[in-house]
Amino acid sequence: MSKIPAPENLIAPMEPLVTEDDKSLPSSMQEIPKLRKRKGGIPFISSISKDEPVVTRRELWSYYMYYNGDNGVGPLGFSMTLFQLWATAAGYDPLKGPGSSCTAADASGQCVLPWGNSTKAVSSVVLIANGASFAVMTLIFTTIGSAADYGTFGRWLLVVMTCICWAAQFASVSLTEPSRWGVAMGLYMVGFITYGATLVFFAAVFPRLARNTSHSRELRAKYEAGEIEREVYETEESLEKNRISNISTAHSNIGYIVTLCLNLSLLLPLANNPKVNNYVLVLTNGYWVLTGIWWFIYQEPRPGPPLPKGEHYLTIGWKQIWAALKQYKKLPYTFIYLFSFFLLADGLNTTGTLVSICQNDKFSFSFLQNTYLGLAQAITSTASTFGFWYIQKYWKIPTKKMFIVTNVVTILIPLWGMIGIWTNTIGYHNVWEFWFYNVVFGIFQAPYYAFSQTMMAELTPPGYDNMFFGIFGLSNRASSVIGPNVIQAIIDKSGNNWMGFPFLFALCAAASLIIWFGIDVEKGRRDAVSWAEENRESQQNEENETHAV
Repeated sequence: MSKIPAPENLIAPMEPLVTEDDKSLPSSMQEIPKLRKRKGGIPFISSISKDEPVVTRRELWSYYMYYNGDNGVGPLGFSMTLFQLWATAAGYDPLKGPGSSCTAADASGQCVLPWGNSTKAVSSVVLIANGASFAVMTLIFTTIGSAADYGTFGRWLLVVMTCICWAAQFASVSLTEPSRWGVAMGLYMVGFITYGATLVFFAAVFPRLARNTSHSRELRAKYEAGEIEREVYETEESLEKNRISNISTAHSNIGYIVTLCLNLSLLLPLANNPKVNNYVLVLTNGYWVLTGIWWFIYQEPRPGPPLPKGEHYLTIGWKQIWAALKQYKKLPYTFIYLFSFFLLADGLNTTGTLVSICQNDKFSFSFLQNTYLGLAQAITSTASTFGFWYIQKYWKIPTKKMFIVTNVVTILIPLWGMIGIWTNTIGYHNVWEFWFYNVVFGIFQAPYYAFSQTMMAELTPPGYDNMFFGIFGLSNRASSVIGPNVIQAIIDKSGNNWMGFPFLFALCAAASLIIWFGIDVEKGRRDAVSWAEENRESQQNEENETHAV
């Protein structure tokens, strides 16, 4: 029986349109038509080339190893702890006045820092740093996120962001006294911003890898030959995406475990050394350098098309995002997911920051205790990622149903903290609760990251990966401009960290309900494929007309 072309294939080979200026480009880029602006504005450009190389075993493992090192222990965890440590040491108890210590035995539990013409709670300062970081991420993703679909810009963008993050982490060795809390804040923000950017631009590579594995190629060939039905093809292709997503997420957690164990080699013998925390950050970052550099060596070239004539890398991103947003009627489920994930990511990311602030206070900013807690989370995360994947693979459970399971726990985490407003019995007031939180977070939230990424991949038009993953990054990382700023205002006014949890519970609950009842993944996937095919056909027709002229 005859079949339409596989959803991720070009509808027909496109004739190369190579100018003299293009002859210096790699051959794979020369085969992608040179694009010009449409009459209606900026074109939608597919980054799929007809001769994309098959993913090699070496390339796939280098992909996993980059994520193994990019596990967040340094820029997401220890850097914030060091920043909060020196900020607290530099602050004072507002009930006792300047010169008092926030960590004294008779301290009130409140701690403020000079901030402009007034003061601000240390917790609020940390949340402001987070909110500002997410605002910068928003600027990055909106300005140059979509531009990563052109040429080799996306590849070099990841290199630059990674190197800046590495530099900020190594520079943390200089943070050795309370007076440097401002520098600690700056380095934390630079590291956090670039770390978030590496996650987004690295994740945008995932759909290209998934569609070019030997198994995916074989599935497409069978589908086009009429050997398997469309439903079988879609199910098997979805499982292939989940396989890579889950294994890469598991590797991130394996790297988390290895990094924390390496840290113990310094934290235990050098427990009394005042600079041990700085040494740990250098060791943590060094591990990422050793595991991450191979991706830049072994990544196969899959360049996108040249930048359209008359466009610029710093402006085309905004134009493409605006043009993409106007497609919401054609891609309703894609945009419903992006909106709901905006709320969900804001709620969960800010909840994690708030719990970390409470945890740091409880354990007196101890890198050693945070390492033990991190190990509990990392071990359970690794086991659960593989466990969820095998459960999904064995019963062939759709991605959305697996994601829903993790959403339930996402709602319960801030709910637990909210209970702590009215009682000290539970609600992140006790040591055992932070152990419990890290274990539960590991079991359910590691798969959450894998399934959320796969959901986005399934709802993304094939060949427009960086454009839509850039918006996804906006939802995932940059969304949290709102949460930290709202929470810091609540905490600054109330003096109580726990007053922020009700707002976060409402965000997570609302987002989860939209995902559960408002998204049809199967229909959304087919809408995305149809949209991509329509735009590629239109693009081809315009190029043929230009070529004929």
